[in-house]
Amino acid sequence: MDERERSGPERVLLTGWFSFRDGEATAGDVLALRRVEEVLRGSGTAYDVAWSPAFLPDAPHLDDVRPRDYSHLVFVCGPLHGPQIEELHRRFAHCVRIAVGTSVIDPEDPAATGFHSVLARDAPGREPSEDLAAHAPAVPARPVVGVILTHGQREYGEQRRHEEVADAVTRWLAGKDCARLELETRLDTRDWHLSATPAQVQSVLARLDLVVTDRLHGLVLALRVGTPVLAVDPVAGGAKVSAQARACRWPALLSAEQVDERRLERWWDWCLTSGRVAARLTRDAFRDGRAPDGADRLAEVLTPRATAG
Repeated sequence: MDERERSGPERVLLTGWFSFRDGEATAGDVLALRRVEEVLRGSGTAYDVAWSPAFLPDAPHLDDVRPRDYSHLVFVCGPLHGPQIEELHRRFAHCVRIAVGTSVIDPEDPAATGFHSVLARDAPGREPSEDLAAHAPAVPARPVVGVILTHGQREYGEQRRHEEVADAVTRWLAGKDCARLELETRLDTRDWHLSATPAQVQSVLARLDLVVTDRLHGLVLALRVGTPVLAVDPVAGGAKVSAQARACRWPALLSAEQVDERRLERWWDWCLTSGRVAARLTRDAFRDGRAPDGADRLAEVLTPRATAG
């Protein structure tokens, strides 16, 4: 053991599959990283994290860091194989290299043998250990938001603003700290991606904190189960979404001409506070049948009329 190992690390570079230019960041890998960061902070160890530029363009990237600035390189999570990891060994040859929370597929793979220490989660001939993500620091839950948008409705012709509305809403949502779930109201009994019954759709909607939609039935189905809705009418001048919001006395509505970040933020905040109670009251009103709908007079219209004579 050399003097550097005895005296402890000077500065550690944390890497993983989330670091490579053509790698990807997964929730499990990032939580594993958070667990390692927690340990390093607790020990007072200085460290940096190298991120893929495709994931975090403004963060430190492998191509930009200077290997001589680090005494240790730690590779977090994922399988130990492939030329990208072998290149880490070559580029950071002077560093003490450690793999933690990783899978070893082939113990003789140069990607695995290049590490001084491998603290594997699973490897041939060893008992597996719990994944690092299981012990990552807890984080507060984020709002779970269903997104139901339509790119159709050609019947509105030149009044259509669907693409503009979808672009503005999705760009805004991409910056929100929330869990986004793209949903469809279309049913299909053969495609597993889609629900086969209205009950299945409603079961999903009932478990959400909020729905963002430009569809009439996105509005109605969410309110049926008491989930607040931020509705946007994608037709210039207003059409069926606006009409239905009025019929349901639902206030969280924007016209195509009104979609901007300030208004979206206002109704977002309302939906996640007062809107929760308002949505439940609307759900109860639907169930009680307090307001008439088109079916109420159907029997009357079906009754044969006397011939004028």
